[in-house]
Amino acid sequence: MAEQQDDREYSKEELDNHANQLNPNNDAYWQSRGCSGRPEDDED
Repeated sequence: MAEQQDDREYSKEELDNHANQLNPNNDAYWQSRGCSGRPEDDED
């Protein structure tokens, strides 16, 4: 599979959003997967 070249320059906000959506410690991660937010920890 060939990689696509993307010559577009991304803003800081776009890069931050992308990073947040890949970080399970961030609410944006869970919201981008259709959840209302980060689930509660099961540990007491």
